[in-house]
Amino acid sequence: MSSPRVVGFVALATALGLYYAFHESLWSASTWGSIAFLAFVLIPAVFGLVYLALPLWRSPVRQLALLAIAFAAVAVVFEVAGASAPGDFAKLGAMTMVGWLFLRYFEEVSWVVLVACIVPWVDAYSVWRGPTNEIVHHRQHVFSTLSFSFPVPGTNGAAKLGLPDLLFFALFLGAAARFRLRPGWTWICLTASIGATIALATLFDVGGLPALPGLALGFLLPNADLLWRAVRAPVAARDRRPSPK
Repeated sequence: MSSPRVVGFVALATALGLYYAFHESLWSASTWGSIAFLAFVLIPAVFGLVYLALPLWRSPVRQLALLAIAFAAVAVVFEVAGASAPGDFAKLGAMTMVGWLFLRYFEEVSWVVLVACIVPWVDAYSVWRGPTNEIVHHRQHVFSTLSFSFPVPGTNGAAKLGLPDLLFFALFLGAAARFRLRPGWTWICLTASIGATIALATLFDVGGLPALPGLALGFLLPNADLLWRAVRAPVAARDRRPSPK
């Protein structure tokens, strides 16, 4: 990574570390004030780390795999030690590396589009009637272990995002960089989708909503024209081939 990215990453990580350490001592806001803080400040700050680390998607497969294993091991150690905040960021690192590791095996952007069209339906079923629903409502300790927390200032409460959502955030953002789409706008739309999902869950007073539908749209919408051209290009090329006599 370039020096400005490294400096920005260290500064942002330091600020987040201070917030996670002292968030309970900060101001208390209304429900919607807290949601606004999460959506416009904390969530972009957390995923700002992923954006700043984005050049790492080009790393060799072996290096990405070793980083994923190392982050996962650190997450387990912190979880056992009861250090939830650093454990969460280790989970974020592990899922980001796994997402970029998977990305290396996507040969065409159309594969990513296909994934973005399928996984929201799987996620929605899982959250409403499948295993995620069971875990969220009856196995809270498991869900806490398999999620990332966004603590609310002035309280000990937090919004939570499942680990697969972290993986797909990294996958979609990495795909935008790899296939020369719009990484900046993709990052903005991906982070906005998470804040919007939390707001909708609060508005409709439900225990949780699937985040992957919003993440899929966060990838597809800002890149729609470029994706259409990329997907159509092979079809157009085949159509131009002369038919055998």
